[in-house]
Amino acid sequence: MSVIQKFFIASMFMWVVPVAILYGFNNNLFPGADNLSPYSVTLVSGFLAVISVNVVIAFYIYLAMKEPAEKHEPDPKFLAEAKASMKQPTTNAPQSSESQKKEQ
Repeated sequence: MSVIQKFFIASMFMWVVPVAILYGFNNNLFPGADNLSPYSVTLVSGFLAVISVNVVIAFYIYLAMKEPAEKHEPDPKFLAEAKASMKQPTTNAPQSSESQKKEQ
């Protein structure tokens, strides 16, 4: 599975899971939720929705850390352009007023 696919799936879960939690609490699909006051339902459902997003993010980070590092190689054209840009002198850059004050 590619990194983009993992990111897409994690992004979908970051939307679906909190919405499902909020929907479940608002429609009394969870046992015991109907015994809570509206204020408590709001707090508990919001807290669980936020926690669920954090769990999905942690799972995505875990999957990203499992990716083999040697699998990803930079684009040769990009690498050549980056090396060439580092070797170019930057004499054409305008001087800032602070550096002009130091010279005087």
